[in-house]
Amino acid sequence: MAEERDDDRPFTRIVTGGRRPEWTGAAVNVPVWRASTVLYDSVAEMRARPHDTHHKPYYGRRGMATQWSLADALTALEPGAAGTLLYPSGVAAVATALTTVLAPGDELLMVDSAYEPTRAFCDGPLKRMGVGTRFYDPCIGAGIAELIGERTAAIFMESPGSITFEVQDVPAIVAAAKAAGVVTLIDNTWATPLLLPVIEQGVDLSVMALTKYVVGHSDAMLGSVTAAPGLWQRLRQTTHAWGQCASPDDAFLGARGLRTMGVRLKQHEASALTVARWLAERPEVARVLHPALPSCPGHDVWARDFRGASGLFSFVLRGGDDAARTAMLDGLRLFGLGYSWGGYESLAIPADPERMRSAVPWAAEGPLVRLHIGLEDPDDLIADLAAGLERFTAACQPS
Repeated sequence: MAEERDDDRPFTRIVTGGRRPEWTGAAVNVPVWRASTVLYDSVAEMRARPHDTHHKPYYGRRGMATQWSLADALTALEPGAAGTLLYPSGVAAVATALTTVLAPGDELLMVDSAYEPTRAFCDGPLKRMGVGTRFYDPCIGAGIAELIGERTAAIFMESPGSITFEVQDVPAIVAAAKAAGVVTLIDNTWATPLLLPVIEQGVDLSVMALTKYVVGHSDAMLGSVTAAPGLWQRLRQTTHAWGQCASPDDAFLGARGLRTMGVRLKQHEASALTVARWLAERPEVARVLHPALPSCPGHDVWARDFRGASGLFSFVLRGGDDAARTAMLDGLRLFGLGYSWGGYESLAIPADPERMRSAVPWAAEGPLVRLHIGLEDPDDLIADLAAGLERFTAACQPS
């Protein structure tokens, strides 16, 4: 196996990352190590175990080579990162990252366009822990400095938002946070480090729902947090204290998916742009919310900071109501109606952002639909959507 090097480009790193010879042996991939108990040769060896058990067998909950391999590969994609830990879901990763940096009496600044379960964690468990959350405009940029107060301990970003797709000015927010001694976190699931290496931009903790593009096949739940050097040990301590761990089988599926993520993302991007541009020309569509389109809030920031786009975006229908939107969605042939995204298949969901906003009210010309564009032929997807828009128009007509 070729030796992994620091100057390898990202597409090379997703192939070589985490494949240490001592873990793979003669195999190409790291085997699945299913283990709870690690045996020692003597009591003396048990007592002499090093305090730092990362990458050293100790107990199954701390991980074995299968988990370490995927974690190492993810760390290699984030220049400047100290390490990565795995979790049983993206929500578990978000919760652990937040409780790593927050304590009773602290205030969290949370982006108003955050993933709904992230918002629920702030309004529920964090509130009960005595942590206050203030939601802010995702387009605030450097203006975040005016919101930072004496109790502000952390700023959480999600760029773009996974329903309404506002792109945040991450460098500006990070600069304001560092000037005030505030920790920054980001949900980087949409872009992954291939399209936005956030640790390099100064973010302290980068969270991903690996369930999406890393796994890539809709067959495993998995999350990760990658830490900058200053928070790595703290993240490890919190993770172990909460008893968080990911199964070796899911980690194996994550590693398998990671190896092809680069080529999959390129196809997701190309097909999604084809569909998005077609939708933008349709009279039934008021707006297409795709960061690569100039009409999307924060497009200029996306063009400056991102290396590409993925396959998830939304569009707003022109007029109509939920019944008309339902008529469109219920007859789709190639788009599955299901939550999550990032797999090889195309998905569609109805979404209502107004009930998930508090800092910036959501107003639109009609109902919103979120699409994940999979690996099907985009012309077939367009034909499916065209038929759906015809059903929408028919449902809007007075009876």
